[in-house]
Amino acid sequence: MRESHGWPALRKAVARTNRLVRWAVRQRRAAAGHLLRGACYGIGTGAVSILVLWLQEHL
Repeated sequence: MRESHGWPALRKAVARTNRLVRWAVRQRRAAAGHLLRGACYGIGTGAVSILVLWLQEHL
């Protein structure tokens, strides 16, 4: 007889890994959107801060 004690556990681990990879690929677009949104907020905050500093110096 062939012993296959470890194979079911290995198959479960591979299936779990495949599910995790598919989930990460599906979430990539959402993560990119959040990254872009954060960068835009940061640029806007920096621009307003520079404008406020300029106004304080020139008024």
